[in-house]
Amino acid sequence: MNRLFVRWFICLAVLLGGIRTTTLGAEPFFFVQLTDPQFGMFTENAEFAQETANLEFAVATVNRLRPAFVIVTGDLVNRPGDAAQIGEYRRIMARVDRSIPIYDVAGNHDVENVPTARSLERYAADFGRDYYTFRHQGLVGIVLNSCLIHSPQQTADRLAAQEEWLEAELGKARAEKVRHIVVFQHHPWFLKSATEPDEYFNIPRERRERHLALFRQFGVRYLFCGHYHRTAIAKDGDLEVITSGPVGKPLGDGRSGLTIAIVREDRIEYQYHDFSRLPNRVNLKPPAN
Repeated sequence: MNRLFVRWFICLAVLLGGIRTTTLGAEPFFFVQLTDPQFGMFTENAEFAQETANLEFAVATVNRLRPAFVIVTGDLVNRPGDAAQIGEYRRIMARVDRSIPIYDVAGNHDVENVPTARSLERYAADFGRDYYTFRHQGLVGIVLNSCLIHSPQQTADRLAAQEEWLEAELGKARAEKVRHIVVFQHHPWFLKSATEPDEYFNIPRERRERHLALFRQFGVRYLFCGHYHRTAIAKDGDLEVITSGPVGKPLGDGRSGLTIAIVREDRIEYQYHDFSRLPNRVNLKPPAN
């Protein structure tokens, strides 16, 4: 009887405002970044058996670990518009547990090195929007089409529209006072330094500086990218560019694998795991000091 009375009293007090519940902070969660599955790259489009094996292994890992979401940062296929490559990518990704959202990102092998109105329309028909926003528990994910930023020669109007949209979305996210605004795209902004020279694997400085200034203005700290086919971590002040190695064919000293990112109240922790060193589970407890 005493226990029942105590439980009744506590419930009544909460309802009347006599006792207030407290939140000690949002619970951490994690997501998985895949990049560059790039069906056809291993054999220069002759076939894609190795890419199939790699992505199937990545999907099995996702289903085992059960992240909050999966994001694939571009180069889903090797030959833009190739129906067989696109079909195989979609077939395998359909095996991801339906409770786990999947976010696709446009890469240069998906919309061509210099995108056109036609290639963007084709991408939209196959995969959906090429830039958009999503939300998960205090995180706002901003997905950009970095191909427009890298090579806008034939799509200057689309780049201008994306930039206008980006500033508006950043303003909305800041007004919501979210914990993290995270940018996802294919091309790295930079690989070593924010002032490094232009090259194939980074965003040209003119447009790089303009966007980085916007990110700083709105408190963005984390920029997740692919394209490099190996890992690279670079920082400029509070900005961190996390370039993940590929699910598909690596280059240089790279290895095939995936990135796991843990989202905490005040930071995001991330680590690239090649396929030979995948964790059995993701430990969300903060590391001991």
